[in-house]
Amino acid sequence: MAFIETAWRRYTKHSRNKAQEIQGAILPLVETHRGSAPFVGVILAGVFTEGALNQLKSLGFVVVYFPYERIIRAFRRVGIDAASSENSPDAEFAEKVEAWESLAITKRISVAKAVIRASKHDLRDFMTKLEQAALRRILSVRILALHGVTSDFTSVEAAIAFVRDYEKGEGIKPIVGYEIQIRYSNGDRIDGRFADKTAAIGFLASYQNGQG
Repeated sequence: MAFIETAWRRYTKHSRNKAQEIQGAILPLVETHRGSAPFVGVILAGVFTEGALNQLKSLGFVVVYFPYERIIRAFRRVGIDAASSENSPDAEFAEKVEAWESLAITKRISVAKAVIRASKHDLRDFMTKLEQAALRRILSVRILALHGVTSDFTSVEAAIAFVRDYEKGEGIKPIVGYEIQIRYSNGDRIDGRFADKTAAIGFLASYQNGQG
């Protein structure tokens, strides 16, 4: 499973807001599907601050960024000045759009290729991580069966004393739950804790057919 967002911003004053808008839209989906450890990526173009980019990266997004100047240079190759400002009149935009639409398809493709070449390293990293997420496989499933009864303490000192004096040879106590950890070939990890056997089996069965 993968969630990929795209966005264009012309001015830095809007970039932080757009980054927050993206995380607000995507992260709830990631939480809903956390059992699939989905790939999350974002493809940005125009003007974004380092702060906005780092904010997304810190939240687990794989980012590809096409800076404004790279895009302007790519359009310039086919004779179009794609630059604009807040004061650019609508008529000027219309002329630029008309110039683009009148281009031969081969020249339009050449603009796209120029943009891609200028960001090939970021794109390669993005596609590699997306491929790893799509083709990942389960490496191991670790299960810890939890036995015993819960002990509550009102101080750290009392808790330390309990652990120090706890005797592992007291015999097998009733099962109180299962901790499960699934590890994948791309480094992803999914953890679950379940109070009973039925829930634990149901969790594992959801990964059985497609192996995650």
